Amino acid sequence: MTTVTLAGRGVTIADVVAVARGRASVMLAPASRERIAAARAAVERAASSDVAIYGVNTALGANTGKPIAPGERDAYQRRAVMARAVGVGPPFPTDVVRATMLARAAGMAAGGSGVSPAVVDALVAMLNAGVHPVVPSIGSIGVADLPALSHLALPLLGLGEAEHEGVVHAGGEAMRRAGLAPVTLGGKDGLALISANAATVGHAALALADVAAALDALDISAALTFEGYRGNLSVLDARVQAARPARGQQAIAARLTALLEGSALWQAGAARRVQDPISLRCVPQVHGAALAALHTARDDVELELNSAADSPLVLADGTMLSNGNFHVPALAIAFDALGIALAHVALMAVNRCQKLYSPGLSGLPLQLTAHGPEHSGFATLQKTLAALWSEVRQRANPASLDGLPVSEAVEDHAPMAAGVVAKTEAIAPALTRIAAIELLSAAQAVDLRGTKAATLGRGAAQAYAAIRARVPALDEDRPLGPDVETIAGLLADGTIPHADLLAR
Repeated sequence: MTTVTLAGRGVTIADVVAVARGRASVMLAPASRERIAAARAAVERAASSDVAIYGVNTALGANTGKPIAPGERDAYQRRAVMARAVGVGPPFPTDVVRATMLARAAGMAAGGSGVSPAVVDALVAMLNAGVHPVVPSIGSIGVADLPALSHLALPLLGLGEAEHEGVVHAGGEAMRRAGLAPVTLGGKDGLALISANAATVGHAALALADVAAALDALDISAALTFEGYRGNLSVLDARVQAARPARGQQAIAARLTALLEGSALWQAGAARRVQDPISLRCVPQVHGAALAALHTARDDVELELNSAADSPLVLADGTMLSNGNFHVPALAIAFDALGIALAHVALMAVNRCQKLYSPGLSGLPLQLTAHGPEHSGFATLQKTLAALWSEVRQRANPASLDGLPVSEAVEDHAPMAAGVVAKTEAIAPALTRIAAIELLSAAQAVDLRGTKAATLGRGAAQAYAAIRARVPALDEDRPLGPDVETIAGLLADGTIPHADLLAR
C-alpha cells in the first residue's frame, strides 16, 4: 500500500498501520474536499450571525457560552490551541504521532468539522513530508484528546517542536526544512484541530495490530504444545463448536485445526489422555473470547476513524449542533474488556508450560531435561513466566472508571480512553514473550518425546523448523533468556508467520 485516500468512510486499521509504520502517503478524495468546503462555508456564515455557537463566537470549557468579541475570534482559535498544550511526560513514538495525524485528517474528511481547507491540507502535507510533532503522552482523559492534539497542532502554527528526518527542531524550523509554511487559523479552526479523540483512536489502531499478532502467536504456541503434550484434538472438532457457537470460538478452533493439519494426533488413539487439562481442552473457548473482544475493539476503532465526532457538528444543510460525539466510552470499555480477555489467554499459556514441565502430567522428564537433578533444564523459566504474567495481570486492571470532574465540573465524566489504550497495548510484548517461552518449551517436548517432524501438523511443523533453525534443543544447561528473545524476534519479524486476526 503506497497511498491511503481519505473519503470520509472505509478507513481501516490496516490503513493506519500502512501510514504510521509503512510511511504510505495520504490524500483527500474529491468528495471529501467538497464536504470540507461546504462545512467551512457554513461556519463562515454562522460566524457572521448573532446566533451563539460554541467555539466559534463563544468560549470553551468553563467559559462555555461567554461571547468572544468579533475582532478576537481568529486570535482566540490560536490561543485555544496554545492554552491546551499541557501534555507532559515522554513523547509518543513516531508511529503513534503519524497514526494520530491520519486519524484527525480522516475525521476532518468526514466533513463535520468545519475546518478551513487550507488547514486540513497543511495537516496532510505535514504528514506526507514526515514532519512529526513532539507530542507528550500524558494529559488526555478521553473527553477529546485536547492536550495531545494541541501539541500536534503547534508546528502548524510555527510553534512547539517537531521531528524531521530524524532531528527534532523548533516547530517552525521543521516545517521550513520540509518546504512547508505555517497556517493562519480562522473561526473554529483551532477547535477543529484539537477537539477530537484522534490521539486515542490512532494509538488504538496500532495497539490492536500488535495485540492481534500476539494473540495469534499464542494460537501457534498452543498448537505446538498440543504436539509436545500429545493432546486430545477432539476439542477442535467442528461439531463441538457448532454445538455452542460462541463468538470467536469457531474461528479459533478452525485456526488451530489448520495449524495441526496433517498431524499424527488426528489418528485414533494418538492422544495420551481421554481428557486434557483445561489449559489445553478449552483453548478454543478462551482464545475465542479474546478474539471476540479484539473484534469488538476493532469495530469501535474503525467506527471512530470514519466518523465526524466534532462539537459543534456542521451538518450538510449548514446547521451547527452541540453534541457529545467526541466522547468515547464504548472504545474505552472495549479496551478494558480486551485487556481482561488477554490476561485469560496469558494465564492459559503459562499453565500449559507448567504442564509440560511436570512429569506427572506430561509423561516427560522433570523440567524438560534428560539429565536428571544435576541439571535445571527449564525450571527457572517459570520465574520469567510468573514475572510476565504479573505484567499482564497488572495492565489488565480496568482503568475506564478512573476519571475525575474538571473545568468547573462542566466536564464531569471521563472514560480515560487514552490511558486504557496505552495499558492494553503494553500487554502485547509480554504476550509475545509468553508465546516464545511456550514455543521453546513445546519444541523441547517434541524432541524429548522423539516425535518426528514429519508427523507434526503443517503449521506446528513450520514453527518448529523456524525455532530449531535458530535455537538448538536444550541439552547441557545454558542461558535461556537469549533463546526466548530470539524466538520473540521470529514472531515479530514474521519468520514464524501469523494470521490476520483483524480481518473481516
